[in-house]
Amino acid sequence: MRELCIPIPINIGSDLAEIEVKINKKNRKFLYRLESFPWEVDDHDIRDGITEDLLKIYQLKKTIANYDKDWELIQIYPPVEKAKIIQILFRKKQ
Repeated sequence: MRELCIPIPINIGSDLAEIEVKINKKNRKFLYRLESFPWEVDDHDIRDGITEDLLKIYQLKKTIANYDKDWELIQIYPPVEKAKIIQILFRKKQ
């Protein structure tokens, strides 16, 4: 098994969490960032619901591609309906 998922509460306001775990009797530290990004597009770009969704996805894809290369994408949290932001979890590369 490569990864183990353990729910750890992270406040929306905090954007950095340091987690220390012991694996095979060795302590390891992991840094995580929970970031919020815009999840909306300009009204003049919207022609229908599908176009809006595709524009949002394209915008998110560009944001992730341009993100700090020292961090890896871990999870994209599904936005609630009519959300203005989307949250993404990153982990610092070892």
